[in-house]
Amino acid sequence: MSIRSRRPSPQTVKVLAAMAADPSVWRYGYELGLEVGLQSGSLYPILVRLCDRDLLEAKWETAPPLGRPPRHLYRLTDSGLEQAATYATRPVGQPPKRRPELRSAS
Repeated sequence: MSIRSRRPSPQTVKVLAAMAADPSVWRYGYELGLEVGLQSGSLYPILVRLCDRDLLEAKWETAPPLGRPPRHLYRLTDSGLEQAATYATRPVGQPPKRRPELRSAS
């Protein structure tokens, strides 16, 4: 099985960068989504993919407050931190180059 080596999406890079800001802290999806500006339909598939690629580790919250279900928590693995550092140094989502304006034939 070959490992993909293409560049992650700008949304994935945002998630990695947010997680890398404090890699030892366990984060939950809702909070992370607010920080990076992604809705759950975009965020959770990214988190699952990062977990599948061993870039994030995940666990269930052990002692949630009474009346609230446990949250799924995430944090970067060492290889996830390396991946975040790799892509943090590259520009993300650069605007397309402007096309030169054409002069009209007069």
